[in-house]
Amino acid sequence: MVIKAIRIFAFFWVFVLCAGTIQYLTFKPDTAFLALKQFAVKTGLYLPAFYAHIFGASTILIVGFFQFSKWVYARRNLHKLLGKIYVFGVLFFAAPGAYVMTFFINRGPGVFTSFLLQNTLWVTFTLSAWLFVRNRKIDEHVRMMRRSYSLAFAAVTLRFYIWLFTVFGSGVGFANNYLIIAFLSWVPNLVIAEVLNYYDQKQLISKSL
Repeated sequence: MVIKAIRIFAFFWVFVLCAGTIQYLTFKPDTAFLALKQFAVKTGLYLPAFYAHIFGASTILIVGFFQFSKWVYARRNLHKLLGKIYVFGVLFFAAPGAYVMTFFINRGPGVFTSFLLQNTLWVTFTLSAWLFVRNRKIDEHVRMMRRSYSLAFAAVTLRFYIWLFTVFGSGVGFANNYLIIAFLSWVPNLVIAEVLNYYDQKQLISKSL
């Protein structure tokens, strides 16, 4: 019951984030968040990266969420198709876009380091998961996909913490708040993935014994 409630809560925030990208389908360079990034927009580099990231990330967040469903996993062809969409979306759209956007954050070296490290780990885990499944190392593939999706889900937790700090705290402009949020958005996610992997590994060892 608790797991189901967590999944519903998580999907609600995934839906909220993905629905928020609809407004950018007008492709106007001053829509919403872009109005704050006009210097970056004028470089000509930011907009393509921004669109690749937000639309790619929205797709892989939804696709990745359902990949962990037993119903989808039981339908191998569907699972493989969604897996290919996820890997392609991360490696060729969401992650490359995020790399470019990172250079326009202007929130200090700590925040820059956080996003750069997160994105690099995301690419590494996603690519590793793809290589593992190609070599039929399914257990390793599943563990890597948990790590990968935990970092994809950071797009959701980042905005959740920004909302939380804005409503109940002193906002993201307060000294060091954005630095805290930057690391808080992905490090706990990865820790949770590692805990799941640890208990999954223990169960596999118990079964083999």
